Amino acid sequence: MPEAGRSGGFGLYLHWPFCQAKCPYCDFNSHVSGRIDHRRWQAALISEIDRHGRETSGRILNSVFFGGGTPGLMPPDLVAALLDRIRRTWQVANDLEVTLEANPTSVESSLFQGFRDAGVNRISIGIQALDDAALRALGRLHDTARARAALETARAVFSRVSFDLIYARQHQSLSGWKTELREALEMTDGHLSLYQLTIEPGTAFGRLHARGALPGLPDEDLAADMYLLAQEMCEAAGLPAYEISNHARPGDESRHNMIYWTAGDYVGIGPGAHGRLSLGGKRLATEALSQPERWLSQVEALGHGEASRRSLSRNEQLAEYLMMGLRLRAGLDETRLSSLCVDDDLFNKINTMKEAGLLERCSGKLRATSRGRLLLDALLRELLPVEG
Repeated sequence: MPEAGRSGGFGLYLHWPFCQAKCPYCDFNSHVSGRIDHRRWQAALISEIDRHGRETSGRILNSVFFGGGTPGLMPPDLVAALLDRIRRTWQVANDLEVTLEANPTSVESSLFQGFRDAGVNRISIGIQALDDAALRALGRLHDTARARAALETARAVFSRVSFDLIYARQHQSLSGWKTELREALEMTDGHLSLYQLTIEPGTAFGRLHARGALPGLPDEDLAADMYLLAQEMCEAAGLPAYEISNHARPGDESRHNMIYWTAGDYVGIGPGAHGRLSLGGKRLATEALSQPERWLSQVEALGHGEASRRSLSRNEQLAEYLMMGLRLRAGLDETRLSSLCVDDDLFNKINTMKEAGLLERCSGKLRATSRGRLLLDALLRELLPVEG
């Protein structure tokens, strides 16, 4: 039922594609540019806000997320202009969450107050490691002292602050990860994201790995031990995992990301941005052109930046709901799952996985057990429907 997407909330994702430098592990749509015409970008982004506002008229906006790239390098007056247009375009929730991603550089830290004045009320900082050698290996432009200083600045400005760490890095030991986690938990206010390093094709790390030139990566058992240690330590510190990679004190969960994980509706604006919209009885997938200059030129010439827009089949909707919902500790709604499933094969597989101790049912929810979350990729391979 496509309209069920409305029950998951309504969000807006804005992609700022520019960075100071490209990290070797990053496969996001990010680009280094020496010159950015902010006036052109502002006009194009506002044009896209207006276009999506017309087709989603009447929706109440629950969240806005500035991602990238490095939106922490955006001029605060640009952020303010976009948020002003957003508030004029949609009715916004009383507790509208406005998140902006930033890195802990001195340049970005100096802009925090400007972002707060513009209307940002939540900041997400890409610290990535609390070890200087690891930061250099990851291609980061800050050290641990700069990271701590940026976090303190953010705390003084924003009521909600999150930061990210990457684990299963080169030459990382379990004891080293424990030390890093202990320090991170002392630094966090209410939300912490912990991502396992993945080697993606097309990245600098991907090319090195293909040549056998990326030594010291942990094996699967050590990576699993690092994941389990994080679950144990975060739980003990009062920040349980509400999603595979995200930990929060109750009430501090990312509302925007919850829209993704509960298969809600969201507008995607900016180069490479994806969206999911329930319109006209269909569940639509939108994708914008990824190359920044092409996106900008097409918005100016044609009035939109989309590369594609298509209706998702029932099987595609089912696959997305499984992939996203089973990442959540709370699981997914079985009534909605049943509305998307057209045969008994999936429920037979679910019963098999339940007997194996990988899935469980609780209060109308289907969720992965602790063991199931550890083996989630393999679990999903068994459950996902094959598109015919």
